[in-house]
Amino acid sequence: MTSTATDRSTPGMTFLLPDLGEGLTEAEVVHWLVSEGDVVTVDQAVVEVETAKSIVEVPSPYAGRVARLHAAEGETVDVGRPLITVAADGPAAPAPEEPETAAYREEEQAGSGNVLIGYGTSSGAGSATGSGRRRRPRTAPGTGSAPAEPPAGVPTTRGPVRVISPMVRKLARDNGVDLRGVEPTGFRGIITKSDVERAMSAPVAAPRVPGERRVPLNGFRRSVSAALSRSRSEIPEATVWVDVDATALWDLRESARTDADPGPGLLAYLARFVVAGLKEYPVLNARLDTERDEIVEYDAVNLGLAVQGERGLVVPAVIGADAMTTAQLDRAIRDVTGRARAGRASAEELAAGTFTLNNYGAFRVDGSAAIINHPQVAILGLGRIIDRPWVVDGQIVPRKITQLSFVFDHRVCDGGTAAGFMRSVADAIEDPASAIARL
Repeated sequence: MTSTATDRSTPGMTFLLPDLGEGLTEAEVVHWLVSEGDVVTVDQAVVEVETAKSIVEVPSPYAGRVARLHAAEGETVDVGRPLITVAADGPAAPAPEEPETAAYREEEQAGSGNVLIGYGTSSGAGSATGSGRRRRPRTAPGTGSAPAEPPAGVPTTRGPVRVISPMVRKLARDNGVDLRGVEPTGFRGIITKSDVERAMSAPVAAPRVPGERRVPLNGFRRSVSAALSRSRSEIPEATVWVDVDATALWDLRESARTDADPGPGLLAYLARFVVAGLKEYPVLNARLDTERDEIVEYDAVNLGLAVQGERGLVVPAVIGADAMTTAQLDRAIRDVTGRARAGRASAEELAAGTFTLNNYGAFRVDGSAAIINHPQVAILGLGRIIDRPWVVDGQIVPRKITQLSFVFDHRVCDGGTAAGFMRSVADAIEDPASAIARL
């Protein structure tokens, strides 16, 4: 967290909301950990913010006394907007950056998405950097927030172009929004994603019907909606399923229980079998590079786990699952799913998955045609395990039966590969002792 800047509208050093990863353009303030008047130290966590899929603590880059909190709890803050101002009348705060250093830092951050393209005036004139980006007009030290005068020779008949990110440009283009008519609310007149979304919804606002209630999508739900829509629109998926006799696995799990140690859970065993199946069918532990028409297989298995958290569905990954024993997988699964339910999974865990395992049986359902977690190419689901009549050696007996459903990207493999993987996992469930002995 090194994105800092000075906002001279309030005395002291003002920390601007930095890019928190993956090109996110905004975050919601969940809980302030400090109040105005409190003394803070460098790297002290001052606020919890919610990004698209997790809650993170943001540390202060300054030491001193909190002069102002720029957003209320529950308010959404755009990247690059003021977050907190720390006055220098507390413990010594670092000196402000020189304008040239600040300008360099700001432009270098453009690659991460929190400093945006389109610097300069509408005429396109101005001094361009070597990378092709134009410098944004800078504020002279001590002059407040007024923009600097344009360079000599630059036409001034039109005002500065309101700068926007490539993602915002694409959002507007795909939805037919004319950016010239969008009212900017971002820092220094930047058009933000929220501005475009507001423009998209305003002309087609549906009339309110008596007895109905409208709940706007929050940032998390918008992110989930975009990801699922992309998966459905881009991936030609196919689904196969099989009923599996899990009695032997159930008995193995029960035999491993003691009063002092409950032993690994069923999901840990299943994860072990999935990892083994992916080693046998590595094309399913992959992504598809459509620009180069290549299947990119991963060396390691970062096993994603669909988790229903406090704020919605997330898919954190057990990183390096292929190198773990059943007991290690059990501990890792419990740890990452517990933190994910509380919104505490790390950004790395939420983005690292190479294959997803979905235990929808926890919701007491038998089957599901799941949506693949883009850019992955497959997802395996496990239904509830219940007693059902089953034929064993010609006799109908009660057995612990579950259903596996497997959704895969038909571009990377055909049904034979999918069925082979499914049978690999199903056979291990039906004869777990032999499967574990081979691992």
